[in-house]
Amino acid sequence: MAELPRILIVEDEPAIADTLLYALRTEGFAPEWCATGQAGAAALAAKAFALVVLDVGLPDGSGFEFCKKIRAHSAVPVIFLTARNTELDRVLGLELGGDDYLVKPFSPRELTARVKAILRRTNGATASSGPSAPVAHGSEFTVDEDGCSIRYRGTPLELTRYEYRLLRAFVAKPGRVFSRDQLMSAAWEDPGASLDRTVDAHIKTLRAKLRLHAPDEDPIQTHRGLGYSLRATR
Repeated sequence: MAELPRILIVEDEPAIADTLLYALRTEGFAPEWCATGQAGAAALAAKAFALVVLDVGLPDGSGFEFCKKIRAHSAVPVIFLTARNTELDRVLGLELGGDDYLVKPFSPRELTARVKAILRRTNGATASSGPSAPVAHGSEFTVDEDGCSIRYRGTPLELTRYEYRLLRAFVAKPGRVFSRDQLMSAAWEDPGASLDRTVDAHIKTLRAKLRLHAPDEDPIQTHRGLGYSLRATR
């Protein structure tokens, strides 16, 4: 029998945690609950999880800081839970590598639906009918579709899944100007739930990572009122 997908819940409110545990078990997952970031870190170190449901307001620190520590060594999908609904908080969570964001109070059914959507996408990204060779575009970028990685001038980039998807779209069509809506459709499983500023935030972090390898270059160009493009190499 196949092992059920293991979901880690890091949430300090027992009532919310109990509801999530029940909802996820009902939908065929194997959820585990930790009430603190420290306990969550220990659980992640001990076991492999398919996804993390992470409360922003934890008793021993910020969920945002915990997510930064996760992203230092893992690409496991993260869904933030928070009582705050400001655009800045949403953008910050996504910029730090979060995959989705739910504001309390929320429906357990909505959470399980988002968990399923993220796992379908991540499983689809790793599934493959056979290995494919990395594809080079121009002299600067090489995309490895199977490994979900991109090299810039021969050096592998450390990208979040959204940065990878955005850059992959750019590299596939250098010189093309993409609107923010087009970029959201290329990178997010639910473009309607994302914000224009979310794209801008990820472009900013992507540019910073490219500058680490070529400080005097800026391959991503801004077209005011239109969107962004990758500079076409000659």
